[in-house]
Amino acid sequence: MKFRAIATLTIYAGLTIAISIWMAKESYSWFPPEATAEAKLIDDLFSLFTGLGTAILLGVLGPVVYSLIFHRVSKYDPSDGPHIEGNVTLEVIWTIVPVVLVLGLSFASFSAYEKMNLRGSLDLVHLHLPQMMDSAYAAPFDETPQEEIKDSLQQAAPKEIEVTARQWAWVFRYPDQDVTSTELHLPVNSRVRLALRSEDVIHGFYVPAFRIKQDIVPNHRMELEFTPTRVGQYRLRDSLFSGTYFAANQADVVVQSPEDYQQWLADAASQPLTAAYNPAATEYARATEQTAVLRGWASVVPAPPPVVNYSSQTVPKSPPA
Repeated sequence: MKFRAIATLTIYAGLTIAISIWMAKESYSWFPPEATAEAKLIDDLFSLFTGLGTAILLGVLGPVVYSLIFHRVSKYDPSDGPHIEGNVTLEVIWTIVPVVLVLGLSFASFSAYEKMNLRGSLDLVHLHLPQMMDSAYAAPFDETPQEEIKDSLQQAAPKEIEVTARQWAWVFRYPDQDVTSTELHLPVNSRVRLALRSEDVIHGFYVPAFRIKQDIVPNHRMELEFTPTRVGQYRLRDSLFSGTYFAANQADVVVQSPEDYQQWLADAASQPLTAAYNPAATEYARATEQTAVLRGWASVVPAPPPVVNYSSQTVPKSPPA
């Protein structure tokens, strides 16, 4: 091989590696801030896929473009190209490399999923066998930054919060203080266990900043553990289509310092039970008032606004993502 060709391949390979590493690092900025210890696992996995994907794309695209530019036939050349038949070395390489990549990515994905231990589609297959259903725990990790999870577990047992999903509202209950709220308040750097249940159809508990999603199946208690690590306000969404107003089924998630969290619990416990503001019920009432005759498919009537100790009287104010 000519020196010029070797130098060109070397430079291109170097550029491919540099761009792939840059893309892998840049991918972290495409997500909301990591607000839980578990989010680091997902972001690392996504960064790995982005870097390898970029390398494969450039590795394939570069030779194709080079061949199109420098090795195309002349306009009036009807002859065939050189006859090339079989190259065992090349065939072995292009067989082994994809196999290694696929197995490596599969192992990395499974490892991350196993550490998260979130429920998957296979679990839903066995819903007719309740004894086979395990809780959806995010298992403790043994590496940085999952040391935060181990520390939070050593300091105190997970704080359990009951979460009820309905068409279309979220209700959070703190059993130790007997406090109910339409906002989810969490203490930072403390392990939290959510006991999720649905009163009607399948809902999806999803907070993008937490990188955690859990389907909530009616008549089944689903559990989810995680450790919030960043003080702030985040958005909870219903990730599954649960009916006409499912897009309005959102709530604020507030991660606070332990002192602020305890103060909020004390303040909420002193508040009387009142009907919460409910965007779905408000939209439905407005639609029925403005339209004497309902058109199109009939909609499920939203459940009455939940009666809770604490609620915001406006739509969620947290960042949309």
